[in-house]
Amino acid sequence: MSKILIRGARILGGDPQDVLIDGETVAAVGTGLDAGDATVVEAGGQILLPGLVDLHTHLREPGREDSETVLTGTKAAAVGGFTAVHAMANTFPVADTAGVVEQVWRLGKESGYCDVQPIGAVTVGLEGRKLAELGAMHDSAAGVKVFSDDGKCVDDAVIMRRALEYVKAFDGVVAQHAQEPRLTEGAQMNEGVVSAELGLGGWPAVAEESIIARDVLLAAHVGSRVHICHLSTAGSVEIVRWAKSKGWNVTAEVTPHHLLLTDELVRSYNPVYKVNPPLRTEADVLALREALADGTIDCVATDHAPHPHEDKDCEWAAAAMGMVGLETALSVVQQTMVDTGLLDWAGVADRMSFRPAAIGRLDGHGRPVSAGEPANLTLVDPAYRGVVDPAGFASRSRNTPYEGRELPGRVTHTFLRGRATVVDGKLA
Repeated sequence: MSKILIRGARILGGDPQDVLIDGETVAAVGTGLDAGDATVVEAGGQILLPGLVDLHTHLREPGREDSETVLTGTKAAAVGGFTAVHAMANTFPVADTAGVVEQVWRLGKESGYCDVQPIGAVTVGLEGRKLAELGAMHDSAAGVKVFSDDGKCVDDAVIMRRALEYVKAFDGVVAQHAQEPRLTEGAQMNEGVVSAELGLGGWPAVAEESIIARDVLLAAHVGSRVHICHLSTAGSVEIVRWAKSKGWNVTAEVTPHHLLLTDELVRSYNPVYKVNPPLRTEADVLALREALADGTIDCVATDHAPHPHEDKDCEWAAAAMGMVGLETALSVVQQTMVDTGLLDWAGVADRMSFRPAAIGRLDGHGRPVSAGEPANLTLVDPAYRGVVDPAGFASRSRNTPYEGRELPGRVTHTFLRGRATVVDGKLA
């Protein structure tokens, strides 16, 4: 592989330096490095981050290739600055066996745009009644470490306890979609003032918070690891903060859309704003930002949920829940966290690369930008401002809540083990 010299990049927002890539690794970091026969990328003071890692991506393949494929999803990831994604298990068939997770893992290898680490289902068919083949999925070529029924909650406390006990054998983690199903029957949006005014079924905060409270207690009881998916309420923040104060092995993620958007947008009845968990109140949004800044929430995860046009271009009640997010995640984090002064770029690297890689036990990602490390890198122009146009997305789906919004920042280059997957904002 050829050499690449990134000249004048601000690593994690620091002073400009040069970074020499030789093959798959970072060969040198310093000032005034000799380019020699290397291809030169003039960074001009752009921010250089370790490649971003997403703990929560829906790639839809196998079974819903009309929404997304591993190839199109990893292209979208690369455009967004990601070098690794964790693929959720709610495919058709469900990724609840070694065979299915290996299929997804191999499709990721073939795509070449980013690494794909499959997440295995906790229960057979996501039905919540019988544990899936957790050990077999871990022992497979995919080496699964994270298990989740995301899209559904593991609401049976005994099943959740057994899963937490099982994954201890290989330092695994159970990632919970916290939603008490009986409290959310017929739910269409956040339960509150807006839902009452619109007459839409409410999804109460307590439906999330009660499951999180139960699961952090279970994790502590059995001495295991639990990860909370797409945490969305101020009350959930307080429960996770309390659990961490006890020293329990609890981690949590927040999505970009829960850092920016509120349930007031549902007044438009535009199904692009329909998501699970739902958009919450302004008070919740501010609490989530503060919790991400102080480390109570460990990381940002996209919950990239592509849907075909017909599943969103319909009446609100019939619309599917979910939003695409890979290509806009970093821009939303810049707007809500960096431009507001809540995080610096080193903090962004921590919340979008270091910590998600550590939670997922993902080797080779979430590493420092220094000599000898894998050259998984993302170059960002923070001064860029642009209007979101989903027609230009690499994703197969277009269900973004940011269409027509101006967002800051743009990924100009992404490198996966020294190979450029994105150059000047375009897929290589």
